[in-house]
Amino acid sequence: MSRPDSDSRIVFSVSELNASVRQLLEHSYGLLWVEGEISNLARPRSGHLYFSLKDGDAQVRAALFRGKARLMRTPLADGDQVRVRARVSLYAARGDYQLIVEHVEPAGDGALRRAFEQLKARLDAEGLFAVERKRALPAAPARIGVITSATGAAIRDVLSVVSRRFPLGAVRIYPVPVQGDAAPPAIVKALTLASARADCDVLLLVRGGGSLEDLWAFNDENVARAIVASRVPVISGVGHEVDVTIADFAADVRAATPSAAAELVCPDLGARAQALPRLANQLNRRMAARLQHAGQRLATLDARLARQHPRRRLEVPMQRLDVADQRLQRALRQRLGLARNRLSALTQRLQLASPQRHLVAHEHAHDQRVKRLQRAMHKRLEQANLQLRNAGRALHAVSPLQTLERGYAIARDDHNHIVRSADTVTAGDAIHVVLARGRLDCEIREIHTDSGERST
Repeated sequence: MSRPDSDSRIVFSVSELNASVRQLLEHSYGLLWVEGEISNLARPRSGHLYFSLKDGDAQVRAALFRGKARLMRTPLADGDQVRVRARVSLYAARGDYQLIVEHVEPAGDGALRRAFEQLKARLDAEGLFAVERKRALPAAPARIGVITSATGAAIRDVLSVVSRRFPLGAVRIYPVPVQGDAAPPAIVKALTLASARADCDVLLLVRGGGSLEDLWAFNDENVARAIVASRVPVISGVGHEVDVTIADFAADVRAATPSAAAELVCPDLGARAQALPRLANQLNRRMAARLQHAGQRLATLDARLARQHPRRRLEVPMQRLDVADQRLQRALRQRLGLARNRLSALTQRLQLASPQRHLVAHEHAHDQRVKRLQRAMHKRLEQANLQLRNAGRALHAVSPLQTLERGYAIARDDHNHIVRSADTVTAGDAIHVVLARGRLDCEIREIHTDSGERST
């Protein structure tokens, strides 16, 4: 608490001052809309989002806590032009003024939303949405007209409901585009044609869900005026339950979905056959009483929750936790960088002292020795081959075959002995004469010795 000093001055601690300023900001502004560009977007592991909203001259910090961030249809990114619904607060730990964001939408959707609200207000002022002009729906229409895309999911949903709940009803389809520039005039033409023909008891103007831009054809002024001018009651079932268009206000009845629109005009024959009016009245009275009691209790609890919601108490600790987590992440990254640098230095030292360098030098010396050995062996083989060729030429010179080539012959007896003297054979013996090419088998007829004797 603040305390007076010796001079009776009120002295605040920093925490007290920030807490007081925080309460002042939150109670002075309440919820407001702010438009700007997202920058410095941070996504800590807690799931909360922190960013800055800026324009050309200034910026403000903003926090989108996890519970609200989960409801985002599309993720945020730096550079997005958005419009946020937020309350002004103060992050007391740092003394930073900030926005606590409750809802985010693209700025383009915001422009469409403004155009939607302006057209709605103008047409409402003209009385197009007056309850007095709304027409009651037929209890059991024999003919049901459906204005929608012939290939979309909406027509399949409508036909499925009609077939299940009210197979006696006939369905006439007026096919139109339900998105883009061509959609509004086509829808106006179909409404005008169906009204002129008067061949249906009720008209269903339906399409599936989509973004505000996707559903913009049903926010067209001409479409709204054509719905009001129709002589046939019109039920609008555009998008999902949360989607609201100008056509919903202009129609006689608004349905949450295409299936719900079909259920409004198709009585459930099976259920009706079993229902009793007395039970229905009793149920209605009891439900009305229960709803009234629940509504009162809900209002009481909602008021208490708004004053004592624990989420608001947790916002400051959650932001402190995120700040601490970011500091831890930075410290871990710094420690990891130092460890990487040390590892790199140790790796370089290891490479310089590695035995691999010595192995490379020894391998080079070994390769040189192998090459010298190969050269010596090659030279030795050449010398041996030269000696072999010389010995071959000398041997060839004294070879008997060389003698035979000069016209001489070799005589052998039957025992393969060389006949060297005429005295070793007798007449009638067989001898074999070997020539340089071929052999002669001969029989001895006469023998002449060196003494001149002759024998036969």
